[in-house]
Amino acid sequence: MSKSTDSSVYKVTEIIGTSTTSWEEAAKNAVETAAASLRDLRIAEVCKLDIKIEDGKVVEYRTRVSVSFKYET
Repeated sequence: MSKSTDSSVYKVTEIIGTSTTSWEEAAKNAVETAAASLRDLRIAEVCKLDIKIEDGKVVEYRTRVSVSFKYET
């Protein structure tokens, strides 16, 4: 069986970004930080949103993101 040149394999990993401003900023921080060490990021999917609370106040937004990147063979 010959290998097709137009097929690809992608790996999916979960990362968590944080922000004191918003979930969107937390997701952006996660993806941009991952992009510094993972090559060829393709898709990011928000999986979970949560917040850190201290003394009854929101102090941090956390966004769990699944990112996919091309698997190097």
